[in-house]
Amino acid sequence: MADGSQTLLSHYAGKVVVLAFISTTCPHCQHTTGVLSEIQNEYAAKGVQILGCAFNPDAPTLLPGFLAQFKPAFPVGTASRDAVYEFEQASLAKVNYVPELLFIDRKRVVRAQYGGADDFLKEQEKNIRGQLDTLLKEPVATSKSHGTHKTSSAPVASAHKPA
Repeated sequence: MADGSQTLLSHYAGKVVVLAFISTTCPHCQHTTGVLSEIQNEYAAKGVQILGCAFNPDAPTLLPGFLAQFKPAFPVGTASRDAVYEFEQASLAKVNYVPELLFIDRKRVVRAQYGGADDFLKEQEKNIRGQLDTLLKEPVATSKSHGTHKTSSAPVASAHKPA
């Protein structure tokens, strides 16, 4: 995070999480930050947490200005490109376009992943809300089964993987 602290995904177990990998200098990411802020304000009470992670080369230096200018309604931190690609299980040989959105269900399973070149982001506000509504309709775990990773027949853009 900008203050040097770390935020772990495990802190949000039981919530639906949108993890947005962004570049602080990308106009598309800046726009998406505004869209995600509106959605965070509306969906927080429903059990949704949005998190941002900037991973452009100068992100640690640029993040304070980005936060001041765009005022995201959700926490935004930084990570190295290598750490982001490892988490996403992305290939360094393939071009990956930002923003990159990962939807993580209440059981901490990545259920969908969309990149900047995907049609999903052409109507991002509608599509993000639809994806969240789908995940929020799923039953909430009644026992301490947050570590259990199940697959789903819901449409996904990538293979299920634990977050």
